[in-house]
Amino acid sequence: MERIVWFLTGNAGKLEEARHHFASMGIEVRGLEVPDGTIVEPQATSLHDVATSKIQQALPHLPQEGGMLMVEDAGLFVSALNGFPGVYSSYAHETIGCQGMVKLLSHLVSEDPLQAKKLRACHFEAVAALWDGEQILYGHGVCPGSIAMELQGDGGFGFDPVFIPSDLDEHGEPLSPETLGALSTHGQTFASVSLETKHAFSHRRRALDDLLQQLPRS
Repeated sequence: MERIVWFLTGNAGKLEEARHHFASMGIEVRGLEVPDGTIVEPQATSLHDVATSKIQQALPHLPQEGGMLMVEDAGLFVSALNGFPGVYSSYAHETIGCQGMVKLLSHLVSEDPLQAKKLRACHFEAVAALWDGEQILYGHGVCPGSIAMELQGDGGFGFDPVFIPSDLDEHGEPLSPETLGALSTHGQTFASVSLETKHAFSHRRRALDDLLQQLPRS
């Protein structure tokens, strides 16, 4: 029996990434379209709560042929700003943008590159929530890094032009700022590297991997 995941997203890149991941398990991913205004952004303090609310709001719009339902929510958490913008990342990007983020941290400078990374430490975090027909499963993914001194690159979306990921070890796991890893962007932001390189670091990819490990294979 064919297994289908309906993904509530308007981002074509996210949809393709999800299709790639679920294909390994023989699961088809289709985009779920709902009427404008159907999904109300919840006033929550965690990505987990945001994802849960969106799943609950979207469930009545699951196609009659059935299947599973997935949503994904992500945010940028800046240590020096007490975790801001976090769950409000989309709104923050729409209002102050990448340049505004750089300005907010313009006072955090150091001639020591390592100290500068620590002062401007942050992380991207993603939560993928999937209703499997009986319960909601959650996948979590984190990508630590730092905020760049200026915008770099033309690729990606959101805060990608100001986010520099931490290096990864030979197993693909993030390392501390002072450690040189097997995989590095060498100070380049997500917007400056190839999609393949970004995928290796991606918090969204890690959240989907976590989710897939919880699903039984057909």
